[in-house]
Amino acid sequence: MPPENDIVEALKAGGFLPREAEPRLQSLTGGVSSDVFRLEAPTGPVCVKRALAKLRVSADWRAPVERSHYEVEWLKTARPFAGEAVPEVLYEDQAASLFVMSFYDPVTHSVWKADLAEGKVDVGFAAQVGRLLAAIHAGAAGSAEIAARFQTTALFEDLRLDPFLRHCAEVHPDLAWRLVPLADATASARITLVHGDVSPKNILHGPNGPVLLDAECAWYGDPAFDLAFCSAHLLLKTVWKPAHREAYLDAFYALQRAYLPGIDWESAAALDARAAPLTAAILLARVDGKSPADYLRTPEDKGFVRDVARRLVGEGTPAMAALAGVWKEALGTR
Repeated sequence: MPPENDIVEALKAGGFLPREAEPRLQSLTGGVSSDVFRLEAPTGPVCVKRALAKLRVSADWRAPVERSHYEVEWLKTARPFAGEAVPEVLYEDQAASLFVMSFYDPVTHSVWKADLAEGKVDVGFAAQVGRLLAAIHAGAAGSAEIAARFQTTALFEDLRLDPFLRHCAEVHPDLAWRLVPLADATASARITLVHGDVSPKNILHGPNGPVLLDAECAWYGDPAFDLAFCSAHLLLKTVWKPAHREAYLDAFYALQRAYLPGIDWESAAALDARAAPLTAAILLARVDGKSPADYLRTPEDKGFVRDVARRLVGEGTPAMAALAGVWKEALGTR
């Protein structure tokens, strides 16, 4: 039976759809970890998402499907802090690892990654993303109640620390002395609610600002990971589309300037100091981790990212601004 039929039957059985309904499902592309569909429900279009046990990457990368429920919990928890910048959950079938949420029309909500690829670099929008992240992190910081609902370190290990940092330590054993302790320290943090996949492909550029999607890696841990993950993507864009590299760097700095003042749970300098080595490790993982960036295709681009990221990981960087300075200097020699 096609997955669409399974999903429709689950939604009917759970009462989200009437038994007599004959809904139309349209597959939405772009994800490696879930089936995602647009569903024409009686009240209008909605988005249906179901987690996959084996992710769509070349490596044998598997993750527990219960992450779907934690994504739902993240959306419900973050929405009071983020408002309309987080989709509304409309229905969940936890046993089927699927849920229904708000649908955003691509006519009015472009994917930030696509905007960046076309050279449409809105620095103000990057700042909005920074403020959004800070609002969610600040809202959930120090909450024992929220922490108790996100005991997901094992999932975060499966989805982020192992395929990114620890796998890179195996590929680059001479850097394991940096990467393994970094993964261990990150895994032990319990600071606030973390999204875990703050990538431009998971951010919509809407008329009222960003909308943050795909919280399958939800975890109560180190917010520096969210800042690092998004920042690394902006730096990688400078290699992908060199004609716009100055604009991408401006967006990188705008993200930092908007995020750091929103930190009220610890010192901004302390978080910045943790984000820098994480960013370096994530840059390396985007060429040598289990989920390499799909747009770094040429040996020259991969080699550049690998060489600079290895230097950043090996030498260490004290802050995000210093890391960006090394990256920019290296770009000037290409």
